Amino acid sequence: MIFAQALNGLALGALFMILSSGLAMIYGLRGVMNFAHGALYTLGAYAAYEVSRVSSFWVALVAAPLLLAALGGVLELTILRRLQHRDHMEVGLITFGLALMIEPVIAKIWGTQTLSVSPPTILQGSVSVLGTEYPVYRLAIIVIAGVLALSLVAWLRFSSVGLEVRAASHNTEAAAILGVNVDRVSLMVVCVGAALAGLGGALAAPFFSVEPAMGHSILITVLIVVVVGGIGSIGGAMLAGLGLGVFQTVGAIWVPALAVLAPFVALIAILIWRPTGLAGKRLA
Repeated sequence: MIFAQALNGLALGALFMILSSGLAMIYGLRGVMNFAHGALYTLGAYAAYEVSRVSSFWVALVAAPLLLAALGGVLELTILRRLQHRDHMEVGLITFGLALMIEPVIAKIWGTQTLSVSPPTILQGSVSVLGTEYPVYRLAIIVIAGVLALSLVAWLRFSSVGLEVRAASHNTEAAAILGVNVDRVSLMVVCVGAALAGLGGALAAPFFSVEPAMGHSILITVLIVVVVGGIGSIGGAMLAGLGLGVFQTVGAIWVPALAVLAPFVALIAILIWRPTGLAGKRLA
């Protein structure tokens, strides 16, 4: 039972990892905590629901990130770039207001009822893992998140574009002087961050139920993951997301009444022990 719960924790942590990576990436460059990230995650789930109805879940898994990347571009061009010289707290509050506006729109379009998305046939059922029967779809989430994490870190560390992203995140002015097109890099980062939110929502659609408020509860946890991992650090967010997912899920076995407090316990502990987070403030 504990092993199965540990796998559940890894699957949940994988979703945290995907979402927190996008949020950390945007913060690392823009210096703004995008409180609309949970709403983007919700839109990704609904996009997956609609696309899977007319096509297949595999198509939805590609379409949802692309649609949300386009929406992220709109967010960057209409809000973040226009307000880049304003106080970061003000911009953060604007994204929070945007999130509050998106939820009623979702409820107006799709209603408040709970919707469900079925995984593809090949990912249905269960498989034996070290003698424990475990759902194939949750294993797929872990694998997808692992491949995505390795690809994202490799992109940031070894590609020329990734070098520009890291340079701009450390010092925007110096990067611009050295010839980095900061506006282009910023647009790319926000689009990638929004795409990760869309992918997280698409993967979560068969895992959880799809409903308008689904982004609220997970956003709080993802914000905690970003702080625990080190604000702006993608590697730290990945590590913290996986750890927190396992900690919260396994903790539900021993102290179920207190399991919901696990993210806050982790937050308090890291702020006392290491205020800069597990990985400091680096982007990758």
